[in-house]
Amino acid sequence: MADDAENTGHGGAEAGLEVAIGTDHGAGDAPGMPQLDFATFDNQVFWLVVTLVAIYLILSKIALPRISAVIAERQGTLTNDLAAAEDLKRQAAEAEESYNTALANARAEAQRISQETRDEIQANLQVEIDKADAEIAAKTAESTARIAEIQAGAVATAEEVARDVAAEIVQALAPGQDVDADAVSAAVSARVQG
Repeated sequence: MADDAENTGHGGAEAGLEVAIGTDHGAGDAPGMPQLDFATFDNQVFWLVVTLVAIYLILSKIALPRISAVIAERQGTLTNDLAAAEDLKRQAAEAEESYNTALANARAEAQRISQETRDEIQANLQVEIDKADAEIAAKTAESTARIAEIQAGAVATAEEVARDVAAEIVQALAPGQDVDADAVSAAVSARVQG
């Protein structure tokens, strides 16, 4: 009985295993997994080879040429873009160089124009200074002549006033005497001159 129990225990496990695998001792013709059935293994290998060859042909004739074309196009685009970038970089360097040259020329031209303007202003200023100096010299000469006239007039007026005052002083000191106008005039002239 114990053997029967052991057999039953093992039998139960084998039956469970057979059910899990999908095999049944009662139906010996039907395997559990068709992929593991060695009777159809040659047929499976044939279709595997046919499928792999078909995939290889599809990939090599259709997919890979398209992928290669896309990769080549991208490589061409990258090469063209790099060449265009180099060309633009070269053009930018040339533009910067021409800009710097133009800027240097403009600065030199500005310096030249500034110097010419300074020279012109200096020349105009010198002409105006000379003109003003001439006007000042003329006015100075005119003023000097006028001052000389005023001084001469003042001296003459002073001499005349001095003669009159001297005559009156002599008249006041010697009342009743005749005053010699020529003598007073000569005395005043001698005193003013010397």
